[in-house]
Amino acid sequence: MRFLLILPLGLALAACGTPQERCVYRETRDLRTVDSLIATSQLNLSRGYAMEDKVIYEPVWETCGDRFRRNKKTGEVVAVAPRLCLETRPRTISRPKAIDLAAEARLLASLQAKRTELAREAQASVSQCKAQYPE
Repeated sequence: MRFLLILPLGLALAACGTPQERCVYRETRDLRTVDSLIATSQLNLSRGYAMEDKVIYEPVWETCGDRFRRNKKTGEVVAVAPRLCLETRPRTISRPKAIDLAAEARLLASLQAKRTELAREAQASVSQCKAQYPE
């Protein structure tokens, strides 16, 4: 029984990663962000347009209020007919957006140059992490 209580705790701690992995993850965060931006820019250039996310709000009928009430005279709990309320829910949609392809190409070139610089810096940081936290 004690094993079953300790097992989830051990699994949770194992999922956190080693100090070296956490250090490497922290030091390469900017590089991963720039890689993501490069991939998006390349996709936009290959498509010829960008995709824009927009949040719209839609009305939705939902059941609201109490479904059970206490009878004041007898004190027993009785079911009540459900009531509908109009609520507003957010929904994200993606739609095409026109872009300046020349500006996007310049952005891609600058991101690739920045990636080279960040990769150089990350390589030194990763080496430092491996020296500081050997496995």
